[in-house]
Amino acid sequence: MRKIIVFNLVTVDGFFAGPKGELDWHNYDDEMGAFSAEQMKSLGALIFGKITYKLMASYWPTSDGVKSEPVVAGIMNSIPKIVFSKTLSRINDGPVWKNVKIFREIKATDIIELKKQDGGDIAIFGSGTIVQQFANLGLIDEYRLVVNPLILGSGKPLFKGVKKMNLKLLKTRTFRSGNILLTYKPT
Repeated sequence: MRKIIVFNLVTVDGFFAGPKGELDWHNYDDEMGAFSAEQMKSLGALIFGKITYKLMASYWPTSDGVKSEPVVAGIMNSIPKIVFSKTLSRINDGPVWKNVKIFREIKATDIIELKKQDGGDIAIFGSGTIVQQFANLGLIDEYRLVVNPLILGSGKPLFKGVKKMNLKLLKTRTFRSGNILLTYKPT
């Protein structure tokens, strides 16, 4: 069965974006780029909320996105994408992004059926409200959190409103930049 994986860069104080959604604090270098490319190769689908989807769709299919990280862009642009949004009416407001489906609501039964399908694991990038809802429904199998050596002080917390859950540490990895990957699974 496929796993649902949360893969996010976070600050030491638990934010995945600044107060207005800023990501300019991401500590991202060539080593992180190579790691991201390797992670992407194991995936069979991506899940986004509306805000993250619009951000990603405005970058990865563009020539800048393709030029900056060709391997990641190639996967991002071809892999199936699921967007959860009650209000998104058009899939493509900018460059065309292939293999996108919009779902209006999160139903645990639908996600469980999705996990039973053949293919690689399914990752959630960004999308804090989706992470929070999936976590509270017990649908997340693994958390891959890249902690950036930064205290932001305020921003969008990744786990706002998530019920207490115990996690088991599966592995860690330290990057030259000071980032640390923490991989957990719910117990």
